[in-house]
Amino acid sequence: MRVLVTGGAGFIGSAVCRSLVLQKGATVINVDKLTYAANPASLAPIEGLKSYLFEQQDICDREAMDFVFSTYQPDAVVHLAAESHVDRSITGPAAFIATNIVGTYTLLEAVRKYYEGLSPPRQKRFRFIHVSTDEVYGSLGPADYFREETPYRPSSPYSASKAASDHLALAWFKTYGLPVMVSNCSNNYGPFQFPEKLIPLTILNAIERRPLPVYGDGRNVRDWLHVEDHAAGLITLLLEGKPGEKYNFGGDSERSNLDVVTQICDVVDRLYPGPATRRSMITFVPDRPGHDIRYAIDASKARRELGWQPTRTFEQGLAETVAWYLKSRSWWEHARSGIYDGSRLGLLATQH
Repeated sequence: MRVLVTGGAGFIGSAVCRSLVLQKGATVINVDKLTYAANPASLAPIEGLKSYLFEQQDICDREAMDFVFSTYQPDAVVHLAAESHVDRSITGPAAFIATNIVGTYTLLEAVRKYYEGLSPPRQKRFRFIHVSTDEVYGSLGPADYFREETPYRPSSPYSASKAASDHLALAWFKTYGLPVMVSNCSNNYGPFQFPEKLIPLTILNAIERRPLPVYGDGRNVRDWLHVEDHAAGLITLLLEGKPGEKYNFGGDSERSNLDVVTQICDVVDRLYPGPATRRSMITFVPDRPGHDIRYAIDASKARRELGWQPTRTFEQGLAETVAWYLKSRSWWEHARSGIYDGSRLGLLATQH
């Protein structure tokens, strides 16, 4: 199987590439623009293998996409290329509109042209997975869950752009017969995550004994899914999913942001002790504009139809993640010193 992965040098994309090559024996064509959050070092375990190929291309470039499809003739696409950080979308939404909406449209049209030229047996096998987020559903109350039929109510420029791309992907199934499947996942965590997101930012600040920022009162709740469990779900979806359907992937691990930060403090204290406990470094900061209160995924469809379920508890996965960052300083120091230094993003001018 030859799988084209867009955004394969990113956090989730690199996990999918590594799993496809090392566990499934697939050939992977990684198409990535290599923006700030991409890191080719995340692909070191498969770099140099004949079954791993890389093209530095922009999904917004139709000519480049046509070239990639005609050259590599993939059997499937896993579309992960996206601008994904909510805070950055608040102060700079244009890039999110360009990549997440226009880029997805451009890719879908390139795929449609390629798909229509395939033989009937290859068309029958071909799949396109559009990877999205639970944030498209908006904010939950204290007791409900996001299901595949939950109406979309995006709150941020990021989630609105992803919602638009979800609708495009499913429309290309219904109108053009492209064998599209859409996945919506809860918050991911694990090794190789760019340090602007909550868990890696907190881990690195705790290692360096810097303040540990918590938005608002810290009561916002997220469902956490280890990135390797998510990658396994996407690969299972590629093999077993039904075109035209949506599938939610979640970790059954709801935690408030404050709970996550305090748990990281305790794990770092245990693995990398210092003169004072890290909990004393927690600092409450002004909340994010439009901050959703709670996300929680009902992943029963993926369990029932795909036979997928997460394999790690949050406590196990978090301890493994902290240990990875402690031993992988060479991976994250470049990002911290040259790309993102950990400063606050996403505040409107009136909030500074």
